[in-house]
Amino acid sequence: MPSKEKSLKDRLDGSELDLSMSSLTKVPVKELAALPRGTILDLSCNELTSLPESFCSLKHLVKIDLSKNMLTELPQNIGNLDKLQRLDLLGNQLQTVPISFGRLRNLRWLDLKDNPLDENLRKVAGECLDEKECKDCARKVVSYMKAVQSELERQKQKRLKEEREREAAKQAEEAREKEARKKEKQAEKERKRREYEARQAAKRQQEEMQASEERNIEHEVQKQNGPHTEHLKPVTVSPCYVMFLFTFMVAVVAVIFGIFFYCQNHGDNPACHDIVFRFQHIKRTVQNLFTK
Repeated sequence: MPSKEKSLKDRLDGSELDLSMSSLTKVPVKELAALPRGTILDLSCNELTSLPESFCSLKHLVKIDLSKNMLTELPQNIGNLDKLQRLDLLGNQLQTVPISFGRLRNLRWLDLKDNPLDENLRKVAGECLDEKECKDCARKVVSYMKAVQSELERQKQKRLKEEREREAAKQAEEAREKEARKKEKQAEKERKRREYEARQAAKRQQEEMQASEERNIEHEVQKQNGPHTEHLKPVTVSPCYVMFLFTFMVAVVAVIFGIFFYCQNHGDNPACHDIVFRFQHIKRTVQNLFTK
């Protein structure tokens, strides 16, 4: 069985390749690309519902007949077919054409009859009942799609500008908020610093007033005690000295009581007579004081 490429080649007549009424549901793009001499392509009266994006790689095509199919849309990059001069889309299901249609600068003939075109495109395309009207249709539709593309680009640029402005305004607002927070933080630090300094000043003032009052009291005391007490200074006693004095007194008392108890038990000792006599005298004196 001959290959599809060979069968297409066999159907090539000069520069015209007739694939009409072949019950095609897909366009054999790869095989068509291998036949660059076939610049006129007839795909009319088939069962095509769409064209692949790769169809627009067939830049050698000059005339294309897609009439009497079931196309609901055309490839978005159809504008890449920059050599295309004649395009027949009669009797499909198209409502509009891609924006890139405006790049078909060599398009000289276009038929869009019997398609459910949207109102604006239908008015631009016209009736296309003769050669002149089909030429006008090509020129007007290409110009219209250029204008649509320009308007879309303008709207796109406007949106981009608005987005940039919103972003710039957002950044400016964030910068202002950041600066405001920074100033608030600095103001809070300054407030706390002033409060601290005020507390310290009040504390110093209170200490100075207290010291002044103490000096005044000391001065009044010195005035009441006479002129010779002005130069007197309080005597400070060392804790070690106090401890030594206390220990010494305890030792003396212990010795005295030791001698007393010794003499009480050894009264025959002549040395104890005087000591016992003195202790008894002290005892009677103390008793007399308490009885009075």
